[in-house]
Amino acid sequence: MPHINAAAALQVSMLLFALPAQYFISQWYGMDSAERIQITERLTTASWSSSTRSYLSLDAWANRLKLWLSKTRTCLNVELLILCFRNWYYREKQSKSDDNEANPHSYFGESTHVRSPKPEYVRFRVGQVIIHKRFGYSGVIIGWDVKANTPKEWLQLKYSPRKQDLKDAPHYQILINKANGFGKSTAYVPEEDITIIVGLEVHHPDMETYFSGYDGSKYIMQPWLKKLYPHD
Repeated sequence: MPHINAAAALQVSMLLFALPAQYFISQWYGMDSAERIQITERLTTASWSSSTRSYLSLDAWANRLKLWLSKTRTCLNVELLILCFRNWYYREKQSKSDDNEANPHSYFGESTHVRSPKPEYVRFRVGQVIIHKRFGYSGVIIGWDVKANTPKEWLQLKYSPRKQDLKDAPHYQILINKANGFGKSTAYVPEEDITIIVGLEVHHPDMETYFSGYDGSKYIMQPWLKKLYPHD
């Protein structure tokens, strides 16, 4: 079907309207004045009668009121459905959020579970600066787990069969000092692989997210982090 733009459609409409208009004009001017007056009176009377039926009739207004009420009910029903859906959506969203807070589960020392009480065998604290015994890089502790909290596949790749017992040892999440030029920015390591060092500052783009300052021996946790590790 060929495409008809607005201008073409207007032209076609005007041509179609021209034929009945010409017929009406020819008929109108073909009459004498008396006939024209009679036709005009009939048209006026018909128009007034129609207007009277439309605007002065109680039945007409009753019908209009019924139509308006039906449309209003429809609109109200649609709005009610939208409102119900919105309330349901936000209840579900809040419920899922509450479930996540009640049962947090994140790997590599990033769980939002509050570490309290702190077991005595977890020796190190969040904010302490460490040195990795084998790889030599420095970093700062930003979280810990009482035992490795990772996918099983990660543990199988990380530890050989003879070192699988390490998965039950405390593990620490580390921000690696950028000054070392080490390839990674974070690490998740068992306790036996690190040792504490004092007086060394760590440079990392995420430091301010976790810490508010450095007191010379350790970094001071941000309030949100302190809530997760109240005993560190």
